[in-house]
Amino acid sequence: MKKILVIQQKMIGDVLLSSILCNSLRKAYPTAQIDYLVHENTVPVLENNPNIDTIIRFTEKHKSSRRAFLKLGKKIRAEKYDILIDAYSKLESWLLSAMSGAKQKISYKKIGRNFIYDINVPYEDAPKTSLGLAIERRLSLLKPLSIEKYINPIPKLFLTNAEMQTAKNLFKKFGINESKKTVMISLLGSEEKKTYPLPFMAKIIDFIGQNYDVTILFNYFPKQIKEAKIILNLCSEKTKSKIYFDFLGQDLRSFIAIMNECDAIIGNDGGAINMAKALNKPSFIIFSPWIEKKMWATFEDGINHSSVHLEDYQPNLFREKTEKELKDEAENLYLELKPELIIPKLELFASYHLK
Repeated sequence: MKKILVIQQKMIGDVLLSSILCNSLRKAYPTAQIDYLVHENTVPVLENNPNIDTIIRFTEKHKSSRRAFLKLGKKIRAEKYDILIDAYSKLESWLLSAMSGAKQKISYKKIGRNFIYDINVPYEDAPKTSLGLAIERRLSLLKPLSIEKYINPIPKLFLTNAEMQTAKNLFKKFGINESKKTVMISLLGSEEKKTYPLPFMAKIIDFIGQNYDVTILFNYFPKQIKEAKIILNLCSEKTKSKIYFDFLGQDLRSFIAIMNECDAIIGNDGGAINMAKALNKPSFIIFSPWIEKKMWATFEDGINHSSVHLEDYQPNLFREKTEKELKDEAENLYLELKPELIIPKLELFASYHLK
């Protein structure tokens, strides 16, 4: 029996997108043992995935304790993997890969550590398809295995019947009208530099609330409630009447189940968007100025998946700027991406999904 380990220790969106490696490997090697090493905080997006045999949790203890890290390395080595695919490609995964003893190790080509891997795959600079660069780069790690006919590029989430029923019951409890479309708003980014300015976001939500007969849900963490209330209070009374502000999932799995009952997601780029796409929900993304649209605008077709980036409108602001410079200037650049620029494209998206 072939044994395969995939490594991706980054955030939710990265782990979910990289799960397409496990899904494709399962098709190519139906009887293989396929394990996936991820950060413990991202495990909920992998639960019930039949293509993964074991989820290996990388914990904060592994970061802080050399002893714990070495113990994890020994555990991986003891599995005697035939194939190791490192989709993370950072110091921690380099060390674990080096310790693994895997017969074939595959990762991205990076100066100074190519000796660790048997095959080093060059980074593609630009997307060749509507899949987007984030998907294409991950799939490139499978090319050395010559399993192209088995590849499925679409990330998937797997809900139980009980989880889906609990979400349906919650909609009934809150008295949400099932005959209306429900739109999830990705209200706030993971940090300020990934968050569309609050007054601007309120105008986007007002456009939806004023023009469409929909139910509006907000996605935010409890620690973000102050910012969420600021946006709520900036909305018109008509829009507020359509917002169910306290309708929140208690954890990541319950959010996924709630999102599964929605008709679309609109707002800031982040894990919520990637989860919605994995549920086959239409998405409209407002990208931060320092995030590369070509990387994360996955499955973009202008109908089911659409997005906006300041560079679409003012490319001169981005010429000869490094990622660090753009990140440092993100808050000021965001102010140039006024709602009036976004609304025409959003209106087209809404015409397909909110009527």
